[in-house]
Order: sequence, then structure tokens, then C-alpha cells
Amino acid sequence: MPKYTYIALDARGAETKGSIEAGSQNEAISRVKDMQLFPTKISEADKEDKSASKKAKAKPAAKGKGGKKGGMSMNISIPGFGGKVKPKVLTTFTRQLATLVDAGLPLLRGLRVLEKQERSPVLKRILGELAGSIEGGSTFSEALAQHPKTFNKLFVNMVKAGEIGGVLEVVLKRLAEFSEKAQKIKAKVKAAMFYPTAVMIVAVGIMILLMCFVVPKFKDVFAGMGVKMPGFTVFVMATSDLIKNNILATLGVIVVIVVMFMLFIKTKFGRLVWDKFQLKMPAIGPVISKVAISRFTRTLGTLVSSGVPILQALVIVRETAGNVVIANAVNKVHESVKEGETITAPLEGSGVFPPMVISMVDVGEQTGALPEMLIRIADDYDEQVDNAVAAMTSLLEPIMIIFLAVIVGSIVIAMFLPLIAMITNLSGDDSGGKD
Repeated sequence: MPKYTYIALDARGAETKGSIEAGSQNEAISRVKDMQLFPTKISEADKEDKSASKKAKAKPAAKGKGGKKGGMSMNISIPGFGGKVKPKVLTTFTRQLATLVDAGLPLLRGLRVLEKQERSPVLKRILGELAGSIEGGSTFSEALAQHPKTFNKLFVNMVKAGEIGGVLEVVLKRLAEFSEKAQKIKAKVKAAMFYPTAVMIVAVGIMILLMCFVVPKFKDVFAGMGVKMPGFTVFVMATSDLIKNNILATLGVIVVIVVMFMLFIKTKFGRLVWDKFQLKMPAIGPVISKVAISRFTRTLGTLVSSGVPILQALVIVRETAGNVVIANAVNKVHESVKEGETITAPLEGSGVFPPMVISMVDVGEQTGALPEMLIRIADDYDEQVDNAVAAMTSLLEPIMIIFLAVIVGSIVIAMFLPLIAMITNLSGDDSGGKD
């Protein structure tokens, strides 16, 4: 009779390992459940050394049988398939699961509880599939990896490290905190960009309204009066005719420019140019730079403190950097660490990270407290982001007001210049007649 090794959770959530003899994997699962345990992984002892690809092929077949004979819910999910879960919803789920696991509830039961109360239909379906995968013998990280659109590599690898170290509840808490801080920073930047975006939309709307409806009225009036128009007025009216008579072509040109820009930044070279430009933009550049540094340090610090190996953590940070310039710097750090060197030298050579960050990372490496130092840097930069966003907002407000005033004021002045010239001529004629 084949021998099966199992990893299971008891009623208190404690992990238990052992081996049993059974005729099949389904029978082994049933026997483990009869022992009042919740199996998270069951595999045949003499097949544990097989390659991961063979296991992946064998696992769906085992789950299919379990769904029919074992009476368990076996949901087989297709990697990459499914809808999108909002970051805020995913953060709430992570925090709730961390609380349940920390309270001693078994992981499987916690997933089932959250599945019942979840309002998002997409996440509800995914939670059911996660629970089904765990019931079929997969680990939590393996089940998460089947949904790459919902759970990124950062999430999966941190959970995997938590499973290996037996500190899953701690890792889930760190993930929740990480997500909450990331959402907070993102919300602040979005709020800061709302005002200039709104002003730009209003400015474009007013300009189109003036050019298509107001300026043509003045043109008809001036044509009937036979007034000689100044050059600036002629230019504004010609622009008005161009926009009014070619509105579809104008919109088409705008769409083409936007599409070409989007295609350009999707190329490797275009993305590098755009990301460099973002970091050097006046007012906005410092905010983007601080957000990128905060994200880099917090991600790396969270991964390393959760037990993820440094090289693997750097690969994940590189893929989730969100900026090609930062990603290239992280890649140089990865190559340096791979050769047995320190993190500090490539960070300094990148020209992206300030001296303060480099010094604190250097101290963290020398004292063996790199994760704590990285988190401290991230917290410090989160505060700097708050100050930078406030400064950017206070600077952009007068700039955008002046911009709107210049656009509207220029069109108004262009329309009144002929009237002023006409009034001046009439005044001259009156004074000449008196003399």
C-alpha cells in the first residue's frame, strides 16, 4: 500500500506533519480529515522527488477524482483567467484574513468565512477556488499563484516565505500594512493631481466654446462694420475658423497624438525616456521620485523581513518598481549582490537615490539590520511625500490659474482690440470736426 506524507492544520491552526498508508490520495485525504485535521498538502512519499512540471500535470487529475469521490469542493482555476479585483478590496481581504489566522482560525476555514461574506463577485469566486485548491492538497502560495492577475509575485512570495517560516499570520499583517500604505500614497498623489487636471479640462472646454461660438459672432459683427482688424485679432479668428471648420480633423489629430504617445511609451526606449522625464519634471518630479524610493525601500524591506532571500526579493522589487530608471538601478544591485558585493555601491552609482538613503542602507548592511533600516527609510519618505504633495499643490494652483487667465484673457483682448481701435478713430474724427 502506498505511503503518503501530509501537512495539515489542527483546530487551533497549528501545523502538523506526518505520514499514513492509503490506497489512493483521496483515501489519504479522507483519513487525515477523519483525524480532525485540515490537510494543506498531501503527496505520495516515493514521488516527492519528481520535477515540478510532473506534479503540476498530476495535481489536476487528483483534484478531479477528489471532487467526485471524496465529496469535497474542487475548483480548478486557470492561471491568468478571471476578473480584476480592486486594490482596496484586496487590501481589506488581506487584513481580514490576517486577523482570522492570528486569532487561531485555520486558514481553510478563514477562507470559507471570508468567501461567504465577500460582496465582490470576482473575489468571492477566487476565494472559493483558493479554498478548493487547499482542500486538494495545494499550499496557500501555490493556490495564490494560480491567480497572477489578482495576486502579484510580491504577494505570492511573501506568503510562501511565511508558510516556510511558520509565520503566515505575521506575513499577512505585513502585506496588509504594505498595501494600506501604498494605497494611501497613491490616493494622496491622485488628490494632488485632481486640481490641475480639472483646470486643464475647464480651460480646454472654455477655449473650444469661445473659438466655436463666441469668436465667429464677433467676426460677423466686425465684417459688417468694415473695421480694420489688428494682426493678433486676425490670428485668433483664423484659429477659430480652423477649429470650427475642421473640428473632426482637430479631434482626430489629438487622438492620433495621444495614441502615438501611448505606443511610444510602451517601447523599451520610450518607457525609459518617459520615466526619466517624469523624475526630472519641475514640481511633479520630486514627488514621483520620493514615491518611487518609498516603494522600493518598503517593498524590499518587507520582503527581506518576511524571510524572502535577498536575490529573489530584488527580482520582485525590480518587476514591481513601476519606473524603468529605478528598475535598472535595482537590476544593478541584483548583479552586485549576486557577485558577493554590497548593495550600497550600485545604489550610489545609479544617481537616482539621495545620499541620505545610501548612507542609511550602508549602515543597515554593516549592522545586520537592513530590513528595519529600509522600512525606516520608507516611513521617512512617506512623510516627505506628504510635504512634497502639499508644496506641489500650492505651486500648481497659481500656475494653473494664470494659465487659464492667459488663455481666456488673450481671446477676450483679441476681440476687443478692433473695438478699441474703432472708438479711438471715432474720437479722433470728432475732435477733428470740432476744430
